Amino acid sequence: MASNFVLEFEKPIVELENKIREMRNLPNITDLEPQIQELESHIEALRINIYASLTRWQRVQIARHPDRPYTLDYLNFTFTDFVELHGDRGFRDDPAIVGGIAKLNGKSVMVIGHQKGRDTKSNVYRNFGMPNPEGYRKAKRLMLLAEKFHIPIICLLDTPGAFPGIEAEERGQAQAIADNLLVMSGLKVPIIICIIGEGASGGALGIGIGNRILMLENSWYSVIAPESCSSILWRSWDFKEQAAEALKLTAPDLKEHGIIDRIIPEPIGGAHRVPLQIFETLRDVLTEELDQLQHIESRLLVKQRRDKFANMGVWTE
Repeated sequence: MASNFVLEFEKPIVELENKIREMRNLPNITDLEPQIQELESHIEALRINIYASLTRWQRVQIARHPDRPYTLDYLNFTFTDFVELHGDRGFRDDPAIVGGIAKLNGKSVMVIGHQKGRDTKSNVYRNFGMPNPEGYRKAKRLMLLAEKFHIPIICLLDTPGAFPGIEAEERGQAQAIADNLLVMSGLKVPIIICIIGEGASGGALGIGIGNRILMLENSWYSVIAPESCSSILWRSWDFKEQAAEALKLTAPDLKEHGIIDRIIPEPIGGAHRVPLQIFETLRDVLTEELDQLQHIESRLLVKQRRDKFANMGVWTE
């Protein structure tokens, strides 16, 4: 359900849309039709101009839009026949990570992803998309199950980070994430990662090791969120925009530096404006990527995945 949430840089568009709505309610609508059409053309041109020159911070804001599609939305529309699997067989089920077997154009896949809530109640239930250790252990269990039955794995990343609470640390948060990095680096089935919203720190990386790394156009992926970076460097959240620029966390930045492999275009205005379009686009892209990976033998899949991450970064000796 749409929340009517408006970002600051979208307000000029919304004001014009409201003006058109008011004009359509006037009695002499026929006489106003030329003006309405002119305004509609102006809105479209304005929208294209705004979204063609977004700052990095503005893209972060779009990635956090409350109407943006989440993992379960993609599971309901991009995939079919989804059967959710629960629990880590050790402590409990973590609703911040969902996963299970689904079909992508008739082919079985294991889909795992972060899940946020739409309102206060569901956000508390989903812990705002911040997984506990049992969430990562559930993900690892499903990945090993996928390998056992030779099923490709698709991970959808959208989290502000792993849950930093004391109880999570007591149950081995860091070890759970590290175990997943180790396991994912050696799985003998294709793994495709797609950042669909926020990709923050180890919370995202815990299910983020794959043969192909994809990003939606208005998502972000970084070692730290802009606000946290700002609070560390400037002792204040007021410099989050400068932090976002310095972090180079957008899809074009990461493609340029070889961190990701492909940018998935979104509708103008973001994925939330025309969700059915992004559902279809992601289905086509994932199908194409999976078709390419399934022809590679398992030994080479593992080598390619490890080499991919070993070659990231810049260093000197």
